[in-house]
Amino acid sequence: MDGLSELMTREILGVAPEDTLGEAAQSMADKHVGSAVVLDHGRLIGIVTERDLLRAMAGRVHPSEARVREWMTSDPIVASESMSPGEAARTMLEHGFRHLPVVEEGRTVGIVSLRDVMRWSLHVEPGSEHVGSDFP
Repeated sequence: MDGLSELMTREILGVAPEDTLGEAAQSMADKHVGSAVVLDHGRLIGIVTERDLLRAMAGRVHPSEARVREWMTSDPIVASESMSPGEAARTMLEHGFRHLPVVEEGRTVGIVSLRDVMRWSLHVEPGSEHVGSDFP
């Protein structure tokens, strides 16, 4: 594999900066994802993750009143489809995050997670519950 194009998830969840944290959390739960890209008229302006939601709840904000723009990471670091999985893993580890939006020509085309690159490094097919034959 040369880059992230085969590894990334192309079905990204996008939310708006004016959405409430509750709406974002519900969308993330419905889609079974740990992050959503924040789009303003189609342009990537941030990312909101489960960690952001946890931080907000620990701060005792009300999910129907707090807005995504208040808790998102603005101007996130991004990857390109040609970035290697190893480089994506290093980037996420160095910066302490688990999701990396993939952008090409100004358009968000996917997202790659630390879990995705771990699967790649262990040669485990997506959806597989077992790693190797040593595990039950």
